[in-house]
Parts: sequence; structure tokens; C-alpha cells
Amino acid sequence: MDESGRIDARPSPPAYNEETMREKRRLERFQLEIPAAIEFLTSDREKRLLNLLTSDICSGGAYFHTTQPLPEGTKVKMDLVLPLDRLKKANDEHKQVYIKVAGTVLRSESGGMAICFDEDYEIMGAAHTRLGGDK
Repeated sequence: MDESGRIDARPSPPAYNEETMREKRRLERFQLEIPAAIEFLTSDREKRLLNLLTSDICSGGAYFHTTQPLPEGTKVKMDLVLPLDRLKKANDEHKQVYIKVAGTVLRSESGGMAICFDEDYEIMGAAHTRLGGDK
């Protein structure tokens, strides 16, 4: 990310070693379809948005089935949308909660891509403006 907050989608070599990868795979994974808005910059520095569903997720990252996977090393910003109305203990104040997180495409293949989450994240109520300008 540069000083203006823009993400560079040009691939850079992943900074992950085998030990880090083994640790990430040990995290408990959940087979959940969670809506996600994934923002990235093209090689022409044009901002783009993909709306996808996770197919599995853990605290370290998520896998997304897509016919348009991004190149490995692509930096992304994303909003994961948790629909609280579908959870047993729904919060009356908000119908949805957004988890804002950045990450890096770790693996890209013909049927999808794996994104490793950065450690920093924000959790916001439904009043938050989503990536792409939607509320």
C-alpha cells in the first residue's frame, strides 16, 4: 500500500516460508460461504472489485472459488460480511457486521484462490460503507 492508501496489485514474491505455511494450515477451518467484497489494483493502477463467497475460512485466511483468480502475491483489501440475522444470538442493533481486512493472494489456481489475511483488521456495524461504495 502506498502513502495514499492504494494497493498495488502487481505480484510480489510471497514472504512465507514452509514453517509459516504449516502453522497456517493448523488453524481450524470452517466450511462457510461468507460474502466478501475484494478490492485490488490492476497493473494499470485501476481499482477493481470482486464480489465472491468464501468456501472455507479460518483466522489466517480464506479460499474463494472463482474463474478469475488473482495472481499470487496480489495485495487486496476486503470486507467480509457476517449476516447476523442468520446467527442464533443476533444482535438487535445491527443486521450485518463487516470485517475489514487486508491480505495477500497466497495461491492461485484455475478454480479459485487462497488469500492469507494480514494481522490487522476492523469489525464494524452495518452503518459502515462497504468497499465499492455500497452500504
